[in-house]
Amino acid sequence: MSLSELIAGVEDYEQTLTVFNAAESVVADLREQFADRNVTVRAERTESGRPGEFVTLSDDGEVVTATGLASFRDSVAGPEMSLSEASYRPILDNLDETMFTSWSISQLVAASREIEDRAARVGGGTLHAGFQTVSTLKGELDLYEHLGERGVDVHAYAVPDEESPSHSEFTLHVDRGSEIAESWFVVFDGDGDDEQKCALLAEEREPRAFYGFWTYDPGTVDYIIDHLESTYWLAESQR
Repeated sequence: MSLSELIAGVEDYEQTLTVFNAAESVVADLREQFADRNVTVRAERTESGRPGEFVTLSDDGEVVTATGLASFRDSVAGPEMSLSEASYRPILDNLDETMFTSWSISQLVAASREIEDRAARVGGGTLHAGFQTVSTLKGELDLYEHLGERGVDVHAYAVPDEESPSHSEFTLHVDRGSEIAESWFVVFDGDGDDEQKCALLAEEREPRAFYGFWTYDPGTVDYIIDHLESTYWLAESQR
């Protein structure tokens, strides 16, 4: 299964966030906040109005988890939901493999930084990062050299649109295939700890507009890594 096919599989999977006993303005705010994710937001009211304002998350009509509305809104406050903290919060920990649509470059960079920072804090393990082109990698050279110096085994992937930059602390896999040219990914193997595994995977379907998902699921992270290693590690690489 290619990276694009993996994204399509997640895209077909939609969850429902139901907001109970809340003002329509609150529901509207949440719909707007989740507009670029593969989540349907709807409003409901209990007959008695109790137990107050709360939210549930459902898969195929079955409630997975529930939490108070106030705590949930606090957890998603701000312009973007935090990738590094999301797995430890009610509701959001069950929004694993959350699909996003039409993310901007700045959103993808912010999410990528979360994973890169996690790898740096762990100070080990393997990080895979797809830059689309060598020219894009050049802008991140100092950061990825630093990650290598911190003890992370870094593997970068890029189409050789220009000469590869001089580097010493990571391995560069150059490939002219369309998958690398169209994909943005940052994947961390957690240094053997499933709790630390995470990945961001997206594809450029429109010019500078990316569609994809993030995940903390160890199996999905392992699958992405296995695909990258089996497909591209036999290709030309530069250390």
